[in-house]
Amino acid sequence: MTSTTQAFTLTTGETGPVGVTVAEGGAGRPVLLLHGGGGPQTVAGFAELLSGQARVITPTHPGFAGTARPDALNSVGGLAALYVALLDELDLTDVTVVGNSVGGWIAAEMALLHSPRVGRVILVDAAGLEVPGHPVADFFSLTLDQVSQLSYHDPVKFGIDLATLPPAVQAAVPGNRASLAVYAGTTFADPTLAGRLAGVTVPALVVWGEADRIVDPDYGRAYAAAIPGAQFRLLAATGHLPQIETPDQLLAAITEFAGALTVPSPADRALTG
Repeated sequence: MTSTTQAFTLTTGETGPVGVTVAEGGAGRPVLLLHGGGGPQTVAGFAELLSGQARVITPTHPGFAGTARPDALNSVGGLAALYVALLDELDLTDVTVVGNSVGGWIAAEMALLHSPRVGRVILVDAAGLEVPGHPVADFFSLTLDQVSQLSYHDPVKFGIDLATLPPAVQAAVPGNRASLAVYAGTTFADPTLAGRLAGVTVPALVVWGEADRIVDPDYGRAYAAAIPGAQFRLLAATGHLPQIETPDQLLAAITEFAGALTVPSPADRALTG
């Protein structure tokens, strides 16, 4: 399904005006899809799949994919506030926020802002917690090839060779890593997050790849335990990036949790009314 790209200038109390590039496709109930440290290309294919059932809004985090990041935008909490402002700008309601890795951390922080526009959150192999005995992999000490090896159940099939990527994607990698370090720090954890998650009041689903070696499944279970009423779902034969490795499993988890994302036609509503 064809997507369109728009540029927005959004303002929050912390940052002032920030430019954000947003891709959108599909129709139905809105889903905000948040990428992780690998950049927007890690969710692009899944956005296309999901757009067959929903209106999918996929922002590029400022500083990724060659975009600008103002100095004042320097935290995951700042990104969460920025994306709440995006939902306000688009005048969306009952939004399902889906985030992978650092994107999942952003989704959790969005839930804690208690925007009435957020209907539910789905955290997919999310970072952000400090879990004793289950640290996030030391991302910045690893080569991209090593990160790839840890990210997949089947790295031979799904692992990425940087040299084979399009030149524009290769050129963006240093900026992506630099921006990731600013937003998430070197530990990918906020020691205050676990305690604050008790304040989440929207329905939450925590989805995890059983073979994730970036953040292991027990880390995911700790995430779910920290959020009141959260559900936990483990995906078979899946690593840190379910949207790439097992997209059908992830799509099923999302739709089972969020319900039907498509908006019925008037004729369908008449038949079921």
